[in-house]
Amino acid sequence: MPRIVNPLDEMLFKEVLKEQQRIRVYIEKARYGKLKTIIEGIDEKEFDLEDIAKKLKAKLACGGTVKKGRIELQGDHRDRVKKLLADLGFSEDLIEIE
Repeated sequence: MPRIVNPLDEMLFKEVLKEQQRIRVYIEKARYGKLKTIIEGIDEKEFDLEDIAKKLKAKLACGGTVKKGRIELQGDHRDRVKKLLADLGFSEDLIEIE
């Protein structure tokens, strides 16, 4: 017999999951010496990385993509990404900036 899921319970579960994500933000050199900000550790099975990337790109006015379960943003945005992820509901304490 299928279990009936209360939408409120599912929302609360997602919020708890968000607060438990260990997120790592760091810089990588791309071609031609350009920098890109990498965001790793967000569970792609539970969260829509494309949607999160879209929101971050809009707020930071930069390009980017989702590859191999991580978000790549053009440029060095380490200083602002932590606050933006916290605004999206992720725990600031578990966001590690390198």
